[in-house]
Amino acid sequence: MRVVKKPAKAKESKAEISYGLLRSRILDGTYGPGYRLVMDQLARETGVSTIPLREAVRRLQSEGLVEVVRNIGARVAVFDSTQVEHTLNVLARLEGYATAISSPLMTPEQIEASREINARMVEALEEFDPTSFTALNRQFHFSIYQYCPDDHLANLLESEWARLDHMRRSTFTYVPGRARRSVVEHEHMLDLIAMGAEAAEIERVACAHKIATAEALHNAHV
Repeated sequence: MRVVKKPAKAKESKAEISYGLLRSRILDGTYGPGYRLVMDQLARETGVSTIPLREAVRRLQSEGLVEVVRNIGARVAVFDSTQVEHTLNVLARLEGYATAISSPLMTPEQIEASREINARMVEALEEFDPTSFTALNRQFHFSIYQYCPDDHLANLLESEWARLDHMRRSTFTYVPGRARRSVVEHEHMLDLIAMGAEAAEIERVACAHKIATAEALHNAHV
């Protein structure tokens, strides 16, 4: 009997590898806001030629993580508080809808797992650990979005959250008074999900939650 070999899986392209490497270094802070992306230097650091690196930089520019400045060239994007507010307002609409369509797919055990994350957020507040609080906040929201049946929406959320994480690093924004209210709103959202509330109500509450963060940031800077 003749054995038909399956075609080998195509190797990841150099441009894709370069993109993943640069993106991870931007998001983890290795390349901080304003860091110049000099092709020759990046090529020496990464061992990748400049052509795939340029393609990766163009892709990161389209995502808003890199900007090209006259007389400077490509650099890691620098944001101000107004841009953070705009991103939060866009996320509010995406998150409202994503939470609403994810809710019916969550089991009681999965809702309880989200409650446990929120409880850890309260502990981080008590210990005044803003870094852990921020990480747990992301984990909380994605503990709901992981059940989102719309893959495109899930990808949009992942992309916007990554951009927001970088923005926060760029602007050093932190609004302590908002944090405590946030965990209360999380609990309210989970109560609505657990009781099988109308999708429109869940969407409204989830959207208002993120808008309140944008307003708190705006008021803090005003």
